Amino acid sequence: MKKDTILILDFGSQYTQLIARRVRELKVFSVIEPCTIAIERIKKINPKGIILSGGPHSVYEKEAPILKKEVLKLGIPILGICYGMQILVKTLKGRVREGKKREYGRAKMFIDDHQDLFFSLPEKITSWMSHTDQIINLPSGFRLLAHTSNTKFAAIGNSKDKIYGVQFHPEVVHTELGTEILSNFLFRITGCSPTWQLEDFISEQIKETRKKVGKTNVILGLSGGVDSSTAAVLLQRALGKKLKCIFVNNGVLRKNEANKVIKLFRDYFKVDLRYVDASKIFLDKLKGVVDPERKRKIIGHEFIKVFEAEAKKIKNVKFLVQGTLYPDVIESVSFFGGPTACIKSHHNVGGLPKEMKLKLIEPFRQLFKDEVREVAKLLKMSPNMINRHPFPGPGLAVRIIGEVNPKQLKILREADDIMEKIIKKNNIYNDIWQAFCVLLPLKTVGVMGDKRTYEYVVAIRAVNSLDGMTADWSKIPHSILAEISNEIINKVRGINRVVFDISSKPPATIEWE
Repeated sequence: MKKDTILILDFGSQYTQLIARRVRELKVFSVIEPCTIAIERIKKINPKGIILSGGPHSVYEKEAPILKKEVLKLGIPILGICYGMQILVKTLKGRVREGKKREYGRAKMFIDDHQDLFFSLPEKITSWMSHTDQIINLPSGFRLLAHTSNTKFAAIGNSKDKIYGVQFHPEVVHTELGTEILSNFLFRITGCSPTWQLEDFISEQIKETRKKVGKTNVILGLSGGVDSSTAAVLLQRALGKKLKCIFVNNGVLRKNEANKVIKLFRDYFKVDLRYVDASKIFLDKLKGVVDPERKRKIIGHEFIKVFEAEAKKIKNVKFLVQGTLYPDVIESVSFFGGPTACIKSHHNVGGLPKEMKLKLIEPFRQLFKDEVREVAKLLKMSPNMINRHPFPGPGLAVRIIGEVNPKQLKILREADDIMEKIIKKNNIYNDIWQAFCVLLPLKTVGVMGDKRTYEYVVAIRAVNSLDGMTADWSKIPHSILAEISNEIINKVRGINRVVFDISSKPPATIEWE
């Protein structure tokens, strides 16, 4: 049975992938393409509906992304979100201008029309706004659906042509009943059926990978984290003995990480695992480097070089597998060439040499972290592996602020190991999405045994999140924080102060670098 598809056109919003995720949660397959997509490509995708994302521009800016008029002539139901709504109005000859008052954050929204988009919703809900521009005049055939005290046209619709627009963001959790609004668009307006599941994703990936690889061998970069481990199990199902896993010790791993990974995958998963200790190469290249972007690029570059060197020892290898995820892509560069602003480069997508001899296979490029965990469950992987906290590809190099050296690595490894053991002992590890230590490049005065000390500060970072796109700091009980601080200061030479990071994403990122 052919699956229904929703096409999301990216106008540069940091929430574009979140829209895709919400659609998939409703069991409808979604794909993302840039707003510059060719009309023939849209016809080939044959979507049941199109969603226009938000974006950082104003529709009247000279370089603002445009909506091709041909998209509106396809007869496909459309939902415009924020900028997507404004560009709809402008393209259809309505009027948009800069508002007298900006509207950011939560806003009480009053629903004026309960047909279609707001079917079965209450008279008022809390919406999440993020805009300066406002619609002044509606295009012909459109009617008002909802308003706020600041925004006259918070939602509009043309039921005849099945074209709708909302000024708020239904995809974010801050919008009350946002899922129901998207559900109404998917099922009442486009007529989609909720038939897509991650089981379909698994079977499609296995089929596509077998077709792509043919009779050649594939190398997978194994780190021991959830992403690469799940990719290894998935690819082993698809390729069997043609999968060759390589585990590179880059010198910035956690305490005893190398031994744990080797034991798990050789003894338990029974994969063909090659271990390469390249720690000296990486640490020599990182010597004197303090800029986090340079650290990431150096590690990404050396990672590929080591892989290529190891690949020469294996016959008939043409592909390299990486566990790149959606948030990695959106934070690194515009997805599929869209107008999204770059936040930071990622080790899997920002550090690749232009002349890479191996072709990439990225099975999870369009999945979020929680979706990868669901795939792992479907593959019957162990709960300990599935629930493991995320660990960045550049490892401890981006958790040591400033230059990376063996002394600081030893200090950070010991502190991080103590922190992890304590949160596991107190049964809160699985309640936290990610927790780790950060070594700061400063020393403070302390007192130990009546003697003055002048040693490093370590920060504890713990966050809760669904997908890494947004995160809030974890409310770890004070008694546990006190235990962590006491154990680290007493047992780790070189640290005399522990602090706790209470910033959320945004505005901060989860990692410090």
